[in-house]
Amino acid sequence: MSATASGYWRRLMGKLAGDEAEPEMDDLSSGEKQVPATPARDCAFGAAATVRGKLRSVEVCPNDSAASVQAELYDGTDGVTLVWLGRRRIAGIEPGRTITATGRMAVRDGRKVMYNPYYELQTTP
Repeated sequence: MSATASGYWRRLMGKLAGDEAEPEMDDLSSGEKQVPATPARDCAFGAAATVRGKLRSVEVCPNDSAASVQAELYDGTDGVTLVWLGRRRIAGIEPGRTITATGRMAVRDGRKVMYNPYYELQTTP
């Protein structure tokens, strides 16, 4: 049995068993061989990090004085809020999109945050 086939059966069995996080984590971590990324759960406050995952939600805060775009990235281990200050829209930043973000990890209201991260949109295979 090939590695692809065994991965398929493992994901299928995980879905049938009701474990939703594990198959998603397998899918997202499979790209780590291509892009070196740190699991979000291992990112520490103040450390430079690269995370890769899917955007769960995107929110635009269009206040005149503090415009920003905020997106929640999830990599199967933990979530990271990405915040681009001074922006009202960023092409390609939309829910369901897989991206790689690089920046310095901060904490806001007990959640991990990256401000103005460098990002790369991932193409779907």
